[in-house]
Amino acid sequence: MEERGILGVKPRKQSAARIRARRWLKRREIWLVALGIALHAVYMLSIFDIYFKSPIVHGMDSVSPRFTPPAKRLVLLVADGLRADKFFEPDSDGNYRAPFLRSVIKGRGRWGVSHARPPTESRPGHVAIIAGFYEDPSAVTKGWKANPVEFDSVFNKSRHTFSYGSPDIVPIFCKALPHSTWNSYPHEFEDFATDASFLDEWSFDQFKSIVNRSKEDHKLKELFQQDQNVIFLHLLGCDSNGHAHRPYSSIYLNNVKVVDRIAEGVYNLLENYFKDNQTAYIFTADHGMSDKGSHGDGHWSNTDTPLVVWGAGVKTPKPASDNNQNHGERFVDEHDMHDTPTPDDWGLNNIERVDVNQADIAPLMSTLLGLPCPVNSVGSLPLDYIDLNKGDEVEAVLANAKQILHQFLRKSQLKQASSFRFKPFEPLAQYTSILDEIESLISIGDYEHAMKLSQNIRSLGLDGLHYFQTYDWFMLMTVIVLGYFGWMLCLILHVLQSYTSFPEKILKKEEAVFTRDYPSKVYLCGSLIMASIFIVLYLEHSPPLYHAYFAMTIFLWTNIFSEYRFLRAIWKHFLQTKESRHVIELSATCIASIIILELLVRSFTERIMYTWCFLIVGVISSLFLYKSIPWKSAIPIFLWLTCWFLSVFTLMPAEIPDNTVLVSISGLIIVVIGGFSRYIEKHTKDNKYWLYLVNRYSKPTFPFLFHIQALLVGLSSVLVYLSTSHRTEKRELLALHQVMNWSIAGISMVLPLFSATDLLSRLTSIFLGFAPPFLLLSIGYEAVFYGALGLALFGWISFENALLYVNKPNKSLTSFDSENGNIILEEGDRCLQLSDIRIPVVFLVFFNIAFFGTGNFASIASFEISSVYRFITIFSPFLMAALLIFKLFIPFMLVICAFSAITKLVKVPRSGCYFLVILCSDVMTIHFFFLVKNTGSWMEIGNSISHFGIVSAQVVFVLLLFALTNIYTKDIQTRPTNQVSQKTM
Repeated sequence: MEERGILGVKPRKQSAARIRARRWLKRREIWLVALGIALHAVYMLSIFDIYFKSPIVHGMDSVSPRFTPPAKRLVLLVADGLRADKFFEPDSDGNYRAPFLRSVIKGRGRWGVSHARPPTESRPGHVAIIAGFYEDPSAVTKGWKANPVEFDSVFNKSRHTFSYGSPDIVPIFCKALPHSTWNSYPHEFEDFATDASFLDEWSFDQFKSIVNRSKEDHKLKELFQQDQNVIFLHLLGCDSNGHAHRPYSSIYLNNVKVVDRIAEGVYNLLENYFKDNQTAYIFTADHGMSDKGSHGDGHWSNTDTPLVVWGAGVKTPKPASDNNQNHGERFVDEHDMHDTPTPDDWGLNNIERVDVNQADIAPLMSTLLGLPCPVNSVGSLPLDYIDLNKGDEVEAVLANAKQILHQFLRKSQLKQASSFRFKPFEPLAQYTSILDEIESLISIGDYEHAMKLSQNIRSLGLDGLHYFQTYDWFMLMTVIVLGYFGWMLCLILHVLQSYTSFPEKILKKEEAVFTRDYPSKVYLCGSLIMASIFIVLYLEHSPPLYHAYFAMTIFLWTNIFSEYRFLRAIWKHFLQTKESRHVIELSATCIASIIILELLVRSFTERIMYTWCFLIVGVISSLFLYKSIPWKSAIPIFLWLTCWFLSVFTLMPAEIPDNTVLVSISGLIIVVIGGFSRYIEKHTKDNKYWLYLVNRYSKPTFPFLFHIQALLVGLSSVLVYLSTSHRTEKRELLALHQVMNWSIAGISMVLPLFSATDLLSRLTSIFLGFAPPFLLLSIGYEAVFYGALGLALFGWISFENALLYVNKPNKSLTSFDSENGNIILEEGDRCLQLSDIRIPVVFLVFFNIAFFGTGNFASIASFEISSVYRFITIFSPFLMAALLIFKLFIPFMLVICAFSAITKLVKVPRSGCYFLVILCSDVMTIHFFFLVKNTGSWMEIGNSISHFGIVSAQVVFVLLLFALTNIYTKDIQTRPTNQVSQKTM
């Protein structure tokens, strides 16, 4: 029986069986969530096994060159973060920024553009230059202090290496190298608030000091006098200044002049010291720099770096002819076509340009010194830089080809030893006869034919390396796809069984009570299959992750088949359904949802999709409310305007321009929005439409809480202007400003916990509470986006509130009126209906607009480091990264808070909606899994990895944000639907 209370129906006391069932459901969902996190984490790693498996193998012998080396020592100068165009182009006065290196290009050396590959970060770039291979993108996440795997390099092969520069780069190559002399400056020197060109001067001064000291130190002089020495100077100034001041700033451009002076200083120092003309010099960069001061992706500004080579063993400049003019325009590597003709303003069109892959520099250095190429190098020797006779050229290319061939043979050997059905790479089945033919041609002096065969076998060797790199591709793709489908089907079954009335309907026809039985035969069969596959994988010496892929996929499908009784009941239900309306509704809902999700997939490459989305939704939703609400109201117009306002931001450039004044003004906009919400709270006495959202009896802990929060938003706006202007003028952040920024950001995020618990008051307080830290981390229009997103989320809540008003609550779907004891919901919640799928779908739209509303965060280079300068200027990568990630999380937290409030408003189980969100997200995930590329341009490859990773990680992001926002939303109270009916309104 039910009792009538003052506020309506008082729910009957829950039975012990229902309490146990609730506990069982919570344990089941904890297990399901843990499985989902593990599955997505493991499957996310699968793309690196499929597409980007580490190229390094061990156990190969070095190939010693059979020619006299043209140089006794080599100098490698790497200007970190130096763009090719900023190096070669003239300044505003028509003067070139690197006069010494330009004189080298015109008088005694060769030049070109070195093309890097994403991820265009310092570590992968230096590995490509010094070791000759391209690290897979996952290597960037494995640490900067030491090698994630051991690899060979030019430094390893050298007699002795002298190295000076950044503590993030030099130790990678020299810390464990016994025959090296190196030093690096402290991390504290890397201060983004200063001109970092002094770091380059420090590196040069250290080297100059040791050279001068060797004149008096006999042992040190002997070290310098050895042949096959390498001198490496890492010049970080351009990178630091590019991050802090942008590559078009005067500080960055002056730093180009600094590295040119250092190159001249090193040249003069060594030529005067040795006086033997036996030193070779290479000047290049590891990556470039985008216009907004970042790098990481495949944009030409990040991949195009300068290359200047001169000295012993290097050809002299060659006039450009019709056959070789604009050589870079025809430049092709294995993954990218570089359409980069030489700009006229570089003033170098009359000198032959020779472009290279970044990995080609390693065999170039090895050949100049007469060293074996690094054993994992995949670079091709650029002959246009080497000054050798025909016979030595063939020997150099043959040594390069044999070294690549040795890698191929080692990979073939390892794969053959671990495969039951091995398929060899047929084009190199007769490689020994090709090598014999080359040796024969060399012996008779037919160098031209020998060169062609050597280059051909080198090319085939690279193709063979790619073949074995993707040997397991089809098998792994099949397992991962089956795993994703199995996971999605598990989610569907769980939601149907636990949060809908569907089991009651279909099992009544079966005249049985639904019980979750796990047939032992199904699990026994699954265990046998898993054991058999594990044995095969063990015998093939497969990596541990292969076992994890198969284990998760088999486990998921075993659980699905264990629900065979429920699956059979569903199948019979659809076969026996007489009302085609239900099938049509289900089909239409699924099709509409998939179309929206596919549009979200498309939006990762075309942000304008969100503009069209909100323009169209703004009109349709407004017209729907206008027809539905039976009184004149401004709500449809408000919803229309908020959608159109939000649609503007995805038309703006992804690279956010600095605009401190706009950030400060945005604080005023946010306070006005909060005041508007406050006005609604205080003037809803005669408008019972708002009774779902407002509870007059709910009061904040502090009476002036709203005024305190508005004051903090205003203070943060003022501090944005003061902190930025002071740092710009005096190049450092005042300690007072820093303390105030941290204090305001921290205090403001705590205050929403003391606000009133009705829906509108709490959400307004959350909106104002996260505004100060977001403003302090903003540099431009993204601050206005925060206010637009808040208005759009309020429009979403208003729309759901209108639907709740228009549609009478369906009593038969509440948890306490259901006759089926297997549906276990929280008090006051109702069962999920087919139409409720709109909530997770709309949530995903807002969740993704939080990503792309203020930039293309699918790109590594979209993280704007200057956002953190109001909190910290001393280089601290972990703290800076934490602040950047927190800034990205703030819009997500607003979306999650609105989502949680809506689930409470419409009385649907939040856990059930969470699983539907993950289900919809995985529809996108499996699409992006197929879109991951390992061919085409490297920009496309890098973006495809980012897209897949972002969507795969949403299961963790959403769960984490649910946990964080639950602190703010768990106390939200809404009026029961039986208190506010359409009749009373």
